[in-house]
Amino acid sequence: MAIEQITMPQLGESVTEGTISKWLVSVGDKVNKYDPIAEVMTDKVNAEIPSSFTGVIKELIASEGETLPVGAVICTIEVEGEGTGAPSAETKQEEAPTAEAPKAEAAPAPKKPAGANKGRYSPAVLRLAQEHNIDLEQVQGTGMGGRITRKDLLKLIESGHIPAADQKPAAPAQPAAAPQPTQEAPKAEPAAAPKQPAAPNVPVQAGDIEIPVTPVRKAIAANMLRSKHEAPHAWTMVEVDVTNLVAYRDSIKDEFKKREGFNLTYFAFFVKAVAQALKEFPQINSMWAGDKIVQKKDINISIAVATDDALFVPVIKHADEKSIKGIAREIAELAAKVRAGKLRPEDMQGGTFTVNNTGSFGSVQSMGIINYPQAAILQVESIVKRPVVKDGMIAIRDMVNLCLSLDHRVLDGLICGRFLARVKEILENVSKDNTPIY
Repeated sequence: MAIEQITMPQLGESVTEGTISKWLVSVGDKVNKYDPIAEVMTDKVNAEIPSSFTGVIKELIASEGETLPVGAVICTIEVEGEGTGAPSAETKQEEAPTAEAPKAEAAPAPKKPAGANKGRYSPAVLRLAQEHNIDLEQVQGTGMGGRITRKDLLKLIESGHIPAADQKPAAPAQPAAAPQPTQEAPKAEPAAAPKQPAAPNVPVQAGDIEIPVTPVRKAIAANMLRSKHEAPHAWTMVEVDVTNLVAYRDSIKDEFKKREGFNLTYFAFFVKAVAQALKEFPQINSMWAGDKIVQKKDINISIAVATDDALFVPVIKHADEKSIKGIAREIAELAAKVRAGKLRPEDMQGGTFTVNNTGSFGSVQSMGIINYPQAAILQVESIVKRPVVKDGMIAIRDMVNLCLSLDHRVLDGLICGRFLARVKEILENVSKDNTPIY
């Protein structure tokens, strides 16, 4: 018999932690390999964690509602036989502390690089650090790669030995401590200002309803805050005459539905037009990477799909290589997965540009928050009939606004203006003759 550990998996690109929303097993339960053992929520996906082994659950280490970093142990399982690789796993676990202990003692200085990864602190860790005035640079993390976890801070708080931020001013008197002020300055920017005023100053009176914030909503809030803080947003808009597109789609939608079994939506035409324009303007299909800009080869369109209490962003892979029919099928399938709670981590990964169908709920003008670390997001607003001047005469036309938010570190107005002009040109020239569906 051997004891194996099951850890928090990475359930999506850039996901660093997950929340155990519900255990599906109890201590003593027999499970087979790949049986689901827990439901986990992240900002990108709700998913079930499968067991990595066949055996008996020995201990549930994580509690329901607890948020843990990727790689943290969530439970242990007793496995029969020796063919599972248990001895080598245990050996690694035992060797790791003895191998690392000398490094930790001999070099307190390496804590600085770990502290430099400010973005790797989870929202829960940052919140606790602010509430209890904890200097995170003086905390030794026990998480994966030395990351500081919520449990680390709770243990410090319970012990009463809290390394406070205001204990550090004495350090600058020593020459070796001179770099510390430069390290502390960036830490305060992403963490503090927007979060502290939020909770305490809201009076609750008779008749008010207090709605608990779900882990998914907390994660969405943290990611949106990060995007707004790190990416300098700019915004531009064009209006597009889609009268021909509307007439063409409406003339074939019934036959298409009967033949294919799913709807041909206007949105499929917009996604196809964007994918085509991204191929012609690859600069838009980029990401900021600190000391460089990464221009992505693949054109993978993220589409925003909302449920009653959350927003998910599944991805249409290689959208430029798909027909309008293929894109319409993927939109229908991904939306159905989101609403049925069956979206998989791989459905969320690899997005390079986001198209958001804000027109589906009647919006006519909006500014989207960029889906970090992408460089831009396009809001497709509601198609409305408006009087416009055409050929010197007033005519009733089907018009739509396209609103582009861009990361001004990566993109400038000129290239974005040309990109939008090309999308507009493609959409205004949709017709039976030059726009194949298949």
